[in-house]
Amino acid sequence: MKPHAQAGKACAMKRKTGQDRSITATWRPATLAIRGGTARSEYGETSEALFLTSGYSYDKAGDAAARFAGEQEGMTYSRLQNPTVEMLEHRIALLEGAEACRTMATGMAAMTAALLCQLQAGDHVVAGRAAFGSCRWLVDTLLPKFGIETITVDARDPQRFIDAAKTNTKLFFFETPANPTMDVVDLKAVCDIARERGILTVVDNAFATPALQRPMEFGADVTAYSATKMMDGQGRVLAGAVCGTEDFITNTLLPFTRNTGPNLSPFNAWVVLKGLETLDLRINRQSDHAIAVGEFIERRVPRILHPGLPSHPQHDLAMRQMLACGPIFAFEVEGREQAHGLLDALELIDISNNIGDSRSLMTHPASTTHASVSAENRAEMGIGEGMLRLNVGLEDPRDLIDDLDRALTAVGL
Repeated sequence: MKPHAQAGKACAMKRKTGQDRSITATWRPATLAIRGGTARSEYGETSEALFLTSGYSYDKAGDAAARFAGEQEGMTYSRLQNPTVEMLEHRIALLEGAEACRTMATGMAAMTAALLCQLQAGDHVVAGRAAFGSCRWLVDTLLPKFGIETITVDARDPQRFIDAAKTNTKLFFFETPANPTMDVVDLKAVCDIARERGILTVVDNAFATPALQRPMEFGADVTAYSATKMMDGQGRVLAGAVCGTEDFITNTLLPFTRNTGPNLSPFNAWVVLKGLETLDLRINRQSDHAIAVGEFIERRVPRILHPGLPSHPQHDLAMRQMLACGPIFAFEVEGREQAHGLLDALELIDISNNIGDSRSLMTHPASTTHASVSAENRAEMGIGEGMLRLNVGLEDPRDLIDDLDRALTAVGL
């Protein structure tokens, strides 16, 4: 036997505690976020091992052939499998309550793959009009290039999905809460409509993560994430994920990703695994901070869009679907000049287009995240020149309020 082959057998990953669903079935989310999906080498490491390798070797030529034929378990190439990435995929699937998960290089890679893997020319898509700028680009620009018909609707009203559905409608695609307007979609109502018509649902759950909302419990078929956001949550790496049934992930999504290559690097997967360990603590603390900051801002601005506050028109729905409001909300001032002036007056909160970070960040969507969206479509989505989006971090909320007080005063609010 080759020396390296014997070593390979000794280093077989032990999978019992992290991936055996008979063991994890009784674990609660906070436990799954730390231990779910864990696989250990013979060294017994407590922190997940980082496998920085692009490829794998085989004991015999027949083993390579058997693996590529799907007749033998084992890794073939890190575009397809990697032990560190696989641990993250198992962990996210467990947190989501999904049968399987496939990770991607970025959140937008996840959104793109989740759509394109199951669509073809002649299909029809109904999408929520309020969405992240790049997601609107997928719906408005990319899908039509491939002969896929699309329409956007006000996703707050389930009847709009009924009215827009056609005989060739293949899927519904929407965010809840939506970026940056914080529109909340009635998950059960829309997913029921889809099921009755044989339509698949793809839900962008990045704002809430499975720690606060699990769309599949309301009937969603697929959930997609920018794991860059709360899952990493510390502004370090880019990552995405798609969750669904084993059949969907293996037979629909995997053929697309294995041949187009939007795979997640092992290092980034390892960083997100570390981020998930504190997800429950961070997202709940940041939700509490967002309530405190939102209550302060509400007294000073013309309008606030915060699903955690009773003033939000869908507050009751949000609280039925979500365990907490999350760290992100939006508010409006009088136009771009005042919005930019407020941003420039901040001393503690950073001007940044990122969200889901442990640091407080604020941006002007019309000139950043949604700048590529036409003015007409921004108006349709409800994104005005005076809208600001705030990600509330882990700083002391009193310091954040002091900073906002100074900035609001500086622009006459």
